Amino acid sequence: MSGSQLASTIQFLSVAAVPMLLAITVHEAAHGWMAGRFGDRTAELLGRVTLNPFKHIDPLGTIVVPIMMIVLSGFVFGWAKPVPVNGRNLRNPKRDMVPVAFAGPGANLLMALGWAAIFHLAAAMSPAPGSSGSFFMYMSYIGVFFNMLLMIFNLLPILPLDGGRVLRGLVPESVGQRLDALERFGLIIVVGLLVAGLLSPVIRIASRLTALLGVSA
Repeated sequence: MSGSQLASTIQFLSVAAVPMLLAITVHEAAHGWMAGRFGDRTAELLGRVTLNPFKHIDPLGTIVVPIMMIVLSGFVFGWAKPVPVNGRNLRNPKRDMVPVAFAGPGANLLMALGWAAIFHLAAAMSPAPGSSGSFFMYMSYIGVFFNMLLMIFNLLPILPLDGGRVLRGLVPESVGQRLDALERFGLIIVVGLLVAGLLSPVIRIASRLTALLGVSA
């Protein structure tokens, strides 16, 4: 990596670190919080229903992979340690897993809307280039886009992603059991889609939703 590339990467991370860490931290904490509302306090007892990012950081998914992706492709993506949910503790495991799974993407949507509000507030200040206002506008743009990206990606109907959990709770049990059998291949499928570039529509949709909120880089 050249000196200019390193400086650019460090500059980007200095702006993106806060919105990205919040996105994955609140996403995971929301799963644990919602599970507690339906009877499973596993995440709460393990201290995972918290906004402390260190409780959710996965060394590979939260640090190594995002930095490598920025350096190699200019695109950033990552994940946190999944919050443990014990379905047997839920009052109605099949039904209750739907809102528990949807809580993470739902939290990302709320955060995207919050960052959009900050973006427009900063824009209303009519900042000069290089001012603190423009800094917050860029940070907010990253916050909106990354949360939209995380929301859409996690809603893909592939186990063990959240969308797969939602689908599992909505289909008949006979279909659900077939989905369970495919879950062990889920991450391999997701990685294969990423490597093959077949998830580019996810990026385009996230970009369009960001633009619909009136937010731009």
